[in-house]
Amino acid sequence: MSKIGKISISIPEKVKVALAGSILNIEGPLGKTTLNIDLNIFNLDIKDGKEISIKPKKTDQNTKRLWGMNRSLINNAVIGSSKGYEKTLELVGVGYRAALKGNKLNLQLGYSHEIDFDIPEGIKIVVEKQTTLKISGSNKQQVGSIASKLKTLRKIEPYKGKGIREKGQYVLKKEGKKK
Repeated sequence: MSKIGKISISIPEKVKVALAGSILNIEGPLGKTTLNIDLNIFNLDIKDGKEISIKPKKTDQNTKRLWGMNRSLINNAVIGSSKGYEKTLELVGVGYRAALKGNKLNLQLGYSHEIDFDIPEGIKIVVEKQTTLKISGSNKQQVGSIASKLKTLRKIEPYKGKGIREKGQYVLKKEGKKK
């Protein structure tokens, strides 16, 4: 039995869930999401628009693996369309700053040039201070992916701790050269 798959998903009041064929439509205040669920393997029960449960038709090694993953994907879509997801990034370093220019994020990260990062659809980036970014959206995977791409533009340097990091991320600093 899947520990995660057994748990039913509660649907908030503002979110509407509908099953059309093998496509699950989730609509909420922050956006729409569609998920493709294999109904040959799983039974999907929507109880009065308040609860979703997913169960495999037969339990074997492959369905056990997919059960918890499908339940998590549905849960992430429900949470994303009601509350949304958010990540906060910090720019640590002298002269490191960010600014929004239209649909592009302009970053100065100590290179000889500025970096213009295109903001994709469905993602909202807010520059709180010049050194703090808030990435938010309804798709958990997309928010994490954008945060990861921004972090790779200037990786954390182990001696001084300069670079782009998530808020609250611990950086293990190395000891410098001894005389």
